[in-house]
Formats: sequence, structure tokens, C-alpha cells
Amino acid sequence: MSQPDDLLQAAEKILAVLARHQIDAVVIGAVALAAHHYVRQTEDLDLGVNADVPTLRAVVRSLHEAGLEAELREPDGEDPLGGVIDVSGGFGLVQIVSFSGRFPAVIEDAVRLATLVVREGSPLKIVPIPHLIALKLYAGGHKSKADIIELLVRNPDLELDEVRSLCARYGLGGLEELIDESRSV
Repeated sequence: MSQPDDLLQAAEKILAVLARHQIDAVVIGAVALAAHHYVRQTEDLDLGVNADVPTLRAVVRSLHEAGLEAELREPDGEDPLGGVIDVSGGFGLVQIVSFSGRFPAVIEDAVRLATLVVREGSPLKIVPIPHLIALKLYAGGHKSKADIIELLVRNPDLELDEVRSLCARYGLGGLEELIDESRSV
């Protein structure tokens, strides 16, 4: 089992490789959920990016040159993601998840607005909670909906109008039902 510090160090190294390719990233997934008061078991760290497939291929080459194991899963026509790079090693797993060509605006906005970091001095920024909710709505499925409900329950001071506005701007539906459900928990 990897140590959390090893995983964060690996993610910071990966972030530096992404920066060499002019790719900004924001922490999404379970680590972001934990930063927003909903802790659930995870062994990996997910980075949301906007990068097309040729750029992702170049990133994989750079990761290999940096001594990291990396594998690109390219999207097909039905894939809601623009590709995923799995970077693995003794530290665990870091997934680079591209939303390029699928849902890039949320990552662009999240990168621009993110201020929370995974630890003091780290360049790893956490996706803001409204954008995390938008990503979960985009992903769909029971697990993502359950995550949204937990985020709403555990963040009672969250500005719901801001979340509503953001989701409406991205054309995402289904938020109101989840807000209603969170109130009954």
C-alpha cells in the first residue's frame, strides 16, 4: 500500500511534466471530495486537464522519460472523456483525466478559480466545490449523484445559487432533485 505523501509527491512530479506541455491541471475525484468535507476511501489521485489525444501521447512519452510508468487510454466516439492516462508505481495511481473536446469549460474555469491546495506549499490545486458538483453531474450515475448529495449535506453554507448558475451555464440538469434529496438526509 502506498503512503499518501508518496502519492502527493508523484502527483507534483506529474504536474511538472504537464506544465512542460503547457497543460494546467486541477485535482478532482476522491481527493477533491475529501478537501470539501466528504472523505471516502481512495488509493489514487485524479487530475482534470484539457489536452487533446496527440498532446496526451506526448505527455506519456515525457512521463516515461521521467521514469514513470504511464499508459494512455484513448477515447472512442462514445466516451464522455477525452482520454485518460494512468500513471502508476510504488506511490499508487495518478490518473490524468482529459475533458478536452467533451467538457473543457469546467476544467478551464476550475483551474482559473482554484485556490485551495492539497497541502501547504503544493502546486496541486483542488477543484472548487461548484465545479466538482458540475463534474459529478456530467459524469452521472448513482455514485456521482450520491457524492453530490454528500457534498451538499456536508457543506451547509455552500452558495446553492452559485452552484445552480454554474450548472445552468454548462447546460447540466438534475441538480434540483439532488438538492431536495440532500435536505431530507
